[in-house]
Amino acid sequence: MIKFFRHIRQQLLSENKFSKYLLYAIGEIILVVIGILIALQLNNLNENKKNDIFEKEILNQVQENLKGDLLVLKKIELNFDKAISASNKILIAEESQKTEDSIKIWLGSVIQFDRFQPLTNAYEVLKSNGLDRISNKQLRFLLGKYYDDEALRMIKSTNDIELAFNEHWIPILFEETVEFEFKKSIELKDYSVLLKPSKERNILKLHRDNYASGINKIKNGIRTIEELQNLITKEKK
Repeated sequence: MIKFFRHIRQQLLSENKFSKYLLYAIGEIILVVIGILIALQLNNLNENKKNDIFEKEILNQVQENLKGDLLVLKKIELNFDKAISASNKILIAEESQKTEDSIKIWLGSVIQFDRFQPLTNAYEVLKSNGLDRISNKQLRFLLGKYYDDEALRMIKSTNDIELAFNEHWIPILFEETVEFEFKKSIELKDYSVLLKPSKERNILKLHRDNYASGINKIKNGIRTIEELQNLITKEKK
């Protein structure tokens, strides 16, 4: 093809047909430009196809990570709910043998902790490739909201509960506990320390408030995950 065009140019020049040669040269330039534009268009189509494949694959991975987070967070939410309810029951209880049997179970729900570590490997891959690889702006916003804000808040909330367990409850458990089964029951030597004004009762109230603060963050995180799951499902169709 190149030899063919070269032959035409040489023939026109040899025949001194400059005006025809000029028109030919312009036409050749136009053909070259059209070829470049077609090549760019094909390249763009190829890149778009690659981006679409990457987006679907990374969204599948993100969705799997979110499913794992959701299972853990719902268990933590349930435990926090039980802890708040049990704390309130202890705070209004009166001392009796029946009450002591109940407090033993209630304390198992109160004096405990959970750990939360979100699954972020898919999100980290996405960030390293650029969040703009996700075409849906609302989806990009919610991903940042969950991983860069709400997940960190939930980690801190669960860490605060564990810190309070270690700093406040462990000393009491060493001094006052007869029998201890984590997350199930705690038998104290004297339950009256929780039923009257005391340091232990104040710790119980403080711990209840920590659970109340934490559960709001957990619920917000769960709502965002559910929004993300719905958006990702729609985006993949």
